[in-house]
Amino acid sequence: MLLPAGALRAATVPGFARAVALFSFTVVLSAQPGRCVLQRRPPLSNLSANCWAHLHPVNMFNSDNVKFYHSKALASPYPGSHVERSQVPEDKVDWLVEWRDYNPVEYTAMSVLAGPKWADPQINAKGFSPKFNERDGEVERRSLNGLYAVENGRPRNPVGRTGLTGRGLLGRWGPNHAADPVVTRWKRDRSGNKIAHPVTGKNILQFVAIKRRDCGEWAIPGGMVDPGEKISTTLKREFEEEALNSLQKSREEKAELEKQLHKLFSQEHFVVYRGYVDDPRNTDNAWMETEAVNYHDETGETMDKLPLEAGDDAGVVKWVDISEKLKLYASHSYFIKLVAEKQGAHWSEDPGPACRE
Repeated sequence: MLLPAGALRAATVPGFARAVALFSFTVVLSAQPGRCVLQRRPPLSNLSANCWAHLHPVNMFNSDNVKFYHSKALASPYPGSHVERSQVPEDKVDWLVEWRDYNPVEYTAMSVLAGPKWADPQINAKGFSPKFNERDGEVERRSLNGLYAVENGRPRNPVGRTGLTGRGLLGRWGPNHAADPVVTRWKRDRSGNKIAHPVTGKNILQFVAIKRRDCGEWAIPGGMVDPGEKISTTLKREFEEEALNSLQKSREEKAELEKQLHKLFSQEHFVVYRGYVDDPRNTDNAWMETEAVNYHDETGETMDKLPLEAGDDAGVVKWVDISEKLKLYASHSYFIKLVAEKQGAHWSEDPGPACRE
């Protein structure tokens, strides 16, 4: 019997799409009970593996197995609360490591328990029978990283323990899908010429960044995918709402925004990342996954006509120069780095292969 990579060891397979590609396996169940064989697939990029090791702490057991370790998903207190997670040592994150004394804190925010339309009921609620690992009506409960385990009716975080059960601030049990539009342009002088970094000589790329109202950190202006909504629709909608304040525009103003953005969002684009996100809101039973997509305005003509205006969840919005010095929310620094690599833009003054967050 052949299972997809991650099906048998869903609790320990790395949840990061690019990283999974580096050390991925096909699990083949042996005819002998209790045995299985791991068949290694060739790595796609050793450089990306090295970079990810700097961005998110990992334990490299050997060349055939990589154990990923939560970082922001272990932070306390939990966002928007005074709740402290149970401490999870690095060597106890992996679900395969036996830990009989593991006693995580149970927490689901009142804003979620109030039953808004974007949130699931509690697991034992009458009439609630979620179909995990598949599309459940209009709700997408499949993970971008393959199958995940379900224990006692609750889905289990595929990357490991977080010290907190329940859903925290997240609405869905299991994967909570988001979309992050990375809108970029080249930094230019008053004459319209591209500006190169004085050390590397590479052109400087800029992206539209927002300062989140909830935590004050800079981030990509993304948001949650609505039930039944296409990712492409979410990407465009979230950018309009958070970076252009479209919710406060008149019908005529919004129509003009749509017209100007159509060219940018309908052109060829770069899918930066698809998969699990090391997010501070993650719990043992609910976690963030995203699809980050780069929309590049090569000439700058489209975005120059669109004045940025913070809206929705954004406190501030502006163009930010891309470099290794950026400190961004969740795993957004990694996404931005991949965009810089793709566009051949400046990232680090260090000529070596090492990467920094």
